[in-house]
Parts: sequence; C-alpha cells; structure tokens
Amino acid sequence: QGQVIDVALYEAVFNCMESLLPEYSAFGAVREAAGSALPGIAPSNAYRCRDGGYALIAGNGDSIFKRLMQVMGREDLSGNPALADNAGRVQHVDEIDAAIGAWTAQLTVDEVLAQLDAASVPAGRIYTVADIARDPHYRARGMIQPVQLDDGSTLDVPGFVPKLSRTPGAHRHNAPMQVGQDSEAVLREMGLSAEQIADLQARGIVA
Repeated sequence: QGQVIDVALYEAVFNCMESLLPEYSAFGAVREAAGSALPGIAPSNAYRCRDGGYALIAGNGDSIFKRLMQVMGREDLSGNPALADNAGRVQHVDEIDAAIGAWTAQLTVDEVLAQLDAASVPAGRIYTVADIARDPHYRARGMIQPVQLDDGSTLDVPGFVPKLSRTPGAHRHNAPMQVGQDSEAVLREMGLSAEQIADLQARGIVA
C-alpha cells in the first residue's frame, strides 16, 4: 500500500545535530561554529594528510585515545594521567590536535585509515567530488548517472533521490544547449501556428 512520505530537509539535518538541543535545554548553552571539531569531545577532528586529503578521526573514548596515541608512537600522551578521561583531554585539546595533525601530515589518507582500522580507532575519509566519482558504492546505487549530450560528449550527473520501487525517476531529456532551443516546441504546445511562431521569431520576441 502506498503512503505519504513527509520529509523536510532541515528536519533531517536537525536530527543529526546530536546534543545541540539537549545542551541548550539543560544548560542554556548555544553551540557556535567550531570548524571540523566536535566541541567538548576530544580528540575528534579532521586532520590534513600528506596527499592533501583529510581524515576524520574520532579518538575520544578513553581506551580509543590510548590506541590512537600508540599507533602514532606517542606513548607519552597515551600514558599521561591528565589525558586519561575526556574532561582532561578537552583542556589539552590544542596540544592533542597538534600532535595528531603532525602525524597525519606524514601519511596519505589511505595510510592513516589503514593504520587506524588495524588499531580499531574510528576514522574515515572526508570525500571530495573526485572520491565520490570513483566510489563503487555510489555507482552501484545509481548515484553517478552518465548522460550523453547532444554534441556526443558524456557528462556525469547525480542520480535520482528518493528511489521509488514502483515509479522510479529517470533522465528523460537533456537540458537545452542553446538559448531558445525548445521555444518552437513549447509555442506549438500552446497552440500557436507555424506562421505565428515565425512572426514572433522575426520580431525577436522569441529565440
């Protein structure tokens, strides 16, 4: 049976804002822009790597933080009592971020993710459009759609969302390549005769 799907984009984003509303409700705290970091939880940030990409690393659990520091060869930080819990790490977040950033700067994103995966430290790649374009999952889901243009060239465009099982969306025709390309067809649909269309074109009213 069919049903109405009621979704607002802002509601979907709002639902992903974690403790934003509870913080305000309980403490009156208004979270401000903080870049790629997660305020009050350390370390959790995006770190630039040697190849110019970014790795998002969430080493904010007590045991996870120790594993992260050990992968980095920073036993001095992993064994520091002042950094044993989140409260202490938040107070030293600049120092921790600098240490992680210095480590990732020596490695590519792939190398960082491989080492952290082996150590069970949550991490992921921040995608560029180049990463998206070559991601097999995007292609398998039909989110990279090659379209042949009128001049014979091929252009990748985003796939259709949402995916409907009974009435899926599809690419029907290309956008016009020239101004006024579809004017004649539109005017015919409006009931104008060929003579009337020619007169409008001659007077420069339509392309």
